[in-house]
Amino acid sequence: MYFIPKAVVETDLDVIENGGISPQLSIRTEDDACSEIIRIDPQTPDERPTALGRFVQTLQDEKAWASGRWKARTLPQRPDSFLERVAMGGTEAKLTPGDRRTRKISDIRYWKGFVVDPSQSYYYRWLFVISIAVLYNIIFIIARATFIEMQQEYQALWFTLDYCSDFLYILDMIVSLKTGYLEEGLLVRDFTKLRKNYLSSTNFKTDLLSIVPTDFFYLITGTSVPELRFNRILRFSRLLEFFDRTATRTSFTNMVRILNLVLYILIIIHWNACIYFAMSNAIGFGSDGWVYPNTTNPTNARLTRKYIYSFYWSTLTLTTIGETPTPERDIEFLFVVVDFLIGVLIFATIVGNVGSMITNMNAARAEFQSKMDGVKQYMEFRKVTKELEQRVIKWFDYLWTNKKSLNEEEVLMSLPDKLKAEIAIHVHLDTLKRVALFQDCEPGLLVELVLKLKLQVFSPGDYICRKGDIGKEMYIVKRGQLGVVSDDGKQIFATLREGSVFGEISILNIAGNKHGNRRTANIRSIGYSDLFCLSKDDLWEVLTQYPDAKQILIDKGKKILRKDNLLDEELMQQMEAQEETTDQKLQRIDGSLDTLQTRFARLLADFNTTQQKLKQRITKIEKVLRKDEDTISNFSAFDS
Repeated sequence: MYFIPKAVVETDLDVIENGGISPQLSIRTEDDACSEIIRIDPQTPDERPTALGRFVQTLQDEKAWASGRWKARTLPQRPDSFLERVAMGGTEAKLTPGDRRTRKISDIRYWKGFVVDPSQSYYYRWLFVISIAVLYNIIFIIARATFIEMQQEYQALWFTLDYCSDFLYILDMIVSLKTGYLEEGLLVRDFTKLRKNYLSSTNFKTDLLSIVPTDFFYLITGTSVPELRFNRILRFSRLLEFFDRTATRTSFTNMVRILNLVLYILIIIHWNACIYFAMSNAIGFGSDGWVYPNTTNPTNARLTRKYIYSFYWSTLTLTTIGETPTPERDIEFLFVVVDFLIGVLIFATIVGNVGSMITNMNAARAEFQSKMDGVKQYMEFRKVTKELEQRVIKWFDYLWTNKKSLNEEEVLMSLPDKLKAEIAIHVHLDTLKRVALFQDCEPGLLVELVLKLKLQVFSPGDYICRKGDIGKEMYIVKRGQLGVVSDDGKQIFATLREGSVFGEISILNIAGNKHGNRRTANIRSIGYSDLFCLSKDDLWEVLTQYPDAKQILIDKGKKILRKDNLLDEELMQQMEAQEETTDQKLQRIDGSLDTLQTRFARLLADFNTTQQKLKQRITKIEKVLRKDEDTISNFSAFDS
């Protein structure tokens, strides 16, 4: 007969019921003849179970049935992820061909349903990659078509780079086809809509033209005609998109715009230089004073000299800042006129963009200066003392030096409430957690309080509070130092530094406070100090939504007052007994409403009765008047 220890059975049944394997994986059996360990293997259901196995399974089924959670006899095997990670050959070696086929199909389905989110960083990185390919084609195709030596000496390099860029162009079309777009604020992931949107766009037409395999004409013309690849430049829109997204992602927007402008100007100068050299080649080198000098001179025959000279000529012409050779032929005059017109547009663009960027960079300073000038004019009009005027000016200087805003609410006004809350939580939540009173409070309450915090800046010598003042705010020192001073201000008893908190008890209105919610010390700013302020009204406005947290905060405040022996227990009990609870107020209001409704119903009934009586009396009077009118009319007729 088998004997199963009770502790072992209960432990193993609990583990087996939850799908795991007990540490006591074996069940020890005791018999006079032998002792054996029987293992329950869920992966071998075909094996004939032993008597002990059947007994254990019966106990397990009965326990599962009793708890309402019937389970199948075949137990799932717990995967050992650690062993799978460290095993030789990994998990792939354990997969059957069917499992591999299923995994491959699931991977294919995943990539077929994958949609590129244009707001993610990987899309921006892809724009960077494709922009390099576009920039390569914009710069080097025209240069190779103009300077034959460049094309002939590095053909292997150009072939490699050309077809790498073509491969990226093809990948970019696939990415564009899978790129989602926003519709009613949601990212469209339907491939049919994405395909229709891309195929009907202008970008698809230019992308398709840019990838037309014009290289096949090399079979006719030879490989020394890179002009056949000019269609690759049509992908220029991706470069513009990359620059636009860079300007929105970086904090140095003005710097990025300046670099973009410089790059565009350099590309125009580069193309103009190549066109100038090509015209010189067509007219004849050294045939007049306007074209490129004769290449019979070894110095002028060098590739670097050809390009640098052409680039120099193009820069002087387009920027109109230097002397250039006078054209002698009609085609030369026409080319120079077009260059001058382009140069005027470039100059206007440079002046306009740079001026706009400088204005944007100085916008904050100009606004700050305008407000300070307004305050100065007001102080001069009101004949403010020089000492006070200097304090105000120093306060403005402190704000500007530390890059502080006069009103943070105005700065964040354009943001939605959700983003405002996230910014406030990021900036102020750690500060609020330092307050012992608010520690262990529910997160929702802390978030609401964070939104109520306001930054205040105090100048040297400013009093934050004085002894005896009614406490209406609590303060958290963000930066600077405060001094707890005597009544005359000459002696400093203590110094409050960053992270210090004061005034939190006074805004709770705790009954029995011996100080009556008044300030107990004089606190003065030693230097410039930044303090976060939470007003009593804002606190109680938030606590109305968190009644449980309200009671917890009051209990914490009482505990702090008891610790400092500042709580009058008898007075607290009397005041709390006199205080009317919210339920009592609601009951009293309900009673008053019932009384008012009853009185209103009675008055309405009296009004209706009186109105009915008046109508009856008016009807009787009208009948009497009609009779009198008839009598008078009959009498008049008789007299006549």
